[in-house]
Amino acid sequence: MEIWINPACSKCRSALTLLDAEGADYTVRRYLEDVPGEDEIREVLGRLGLEPWDITRTGEAEARELGVEEWPRDAESRDRWVRALAEHPRLIQRPIITAEDGTAVVARTEDAVRDSLSR
Repeated sequence: MEIWINPACSKCRSALTLLDAEGADYTVRRYLEDVPGEDEIREVLGRLGLEPWDITRTGEAEARELGVEEWPRDAESRDRWVRALAEHPRLIQRPIITAEDGTAVVARTEDAVRDSLSR
């Protein structure tokens, strides 16, 4: 299992604490330093069963500068969203846990972290 984190994020720190308490075997990826490319973002979106706008932090200053709130949320615009996430990784919702069974979860709650442990 891999967890994408921003160490400054309290939700990420909470997820790590819970994973440690449960004795989980995982790898930490600081995705602001080890930035995922477009193909990897597409793969994780497939594992999540979500669209790129579903994992975009639209309240970030970078998102406001890009005007993402105004972007269409449709199939034709999907690549634009993915490209923005790859070029501006701070916009990626966190933490994301990729589970051993090929799925993934946005682990912002204790229940979501526990769900990833059961996969």
